[in-house]
Amino acid sequence: MDSLVQLTGVSKTYGSALALHPTDLNFARGKTTVLIGPSGCGKSTLLRLIIRLLDPDAGSIRFDGATITSENIPELRRRIGYVIQDGGLFPHLTARKNVLLMASHLRWPLPKMETRLAELCALTRFPESALDRFPLELSGGQRQRISLMRALMLSPELLLLDEPLGALDPLVRAALQKDLKEIFARLKQTAILVTHDLAEAAYLGDEIVLMNEGRVEQRGTVDDLRMKPASSFVTDFINAQRGLALI
Repeated sequence: MDSLVQLTGVSKTYGSALALHPTDLNFARGKTTVLIGPSGCGKSTLLRLIIRLLDPDAGSIRFDGATITSENIPELRRRIGYVIQDGGLFPHLTARKNVLLMASHLRWPLPKMETRLAELCALTRFPESALDRFPLELSGGQRQRISLMRALMLSPELLLLDEPLGALDPLVRAALQKDLKEIFARLKQTAILVTHDLAEAAYLGDEIVLMNEGRVEQRGTVDDLRMKPASSFVTDFINAQRGLALI
C-alpha cells in the first residue's frame, strides 16, 4: 500500500493518563480513512499528533516519506488541511477573508486567489454572494463549507477532519456528507476523518479504524467489523449503533 502518513510506535500521555498507547498505523494515498470510537478513545489526539499540535511522547510520524519534526512542520502544514467541529472561523473576518487567510499570508497574487476562491465555491456549493458575510451571518452548514474551503485553499495532499459534521442537524449533515463524498472522489483526496457515527463512517470511509481507550481495536470495512469482529468491544460498539440502516 502506498502510504502518505505512517505512524510507528506513537504514544501520548496527558499527565498520568495514557491517551494513546504505542500505535502503528498507515494511511493510504487517495483514500478516506475514518477514525471512530467512543469519546476519549484517542481519535482527536491522533489527528493533533499528525499535524503536530501535540508532540508524541514516543515513536515517529512520517508524511510523504519525511519524519515530522518541530523544525519541518511549518512547511508541512501548508500541505495539510485541517477542519474542526465548529469550523474554527475567525468571527471578525468575512467568509472570503477566512478562506483566503493562508493565501494572503503567502502573498498569492489577487487574480490567483480569486480564481481559486471561485473554484472552491463551485466545489463546495457555497454561494459567492455570501462571501462577504461574517460567520455569525451564516448557517451552520455554510460555516462548515467555509471551513472546508479554507482547508482546501492550498490544495493540500492530506485533509484532516475532526468531527466536522457533528454539530449539524440531520438534513444539513446528510447534504454535507454527500458533498464531502463527491469532493473526496473528484480530488482523489487523502483524508482522515474523525466521527462518532458508524453510518457516517460507512458512507464516507474506504477504511474504518475503530479505537477504544487509546488503542486500535480493529481496522477494515464496516462489513469486516460486522462480520469478523476482533473483540467483544467491536460487537458491542456496532450493536449500539441501532440507527445504522446498512447493518
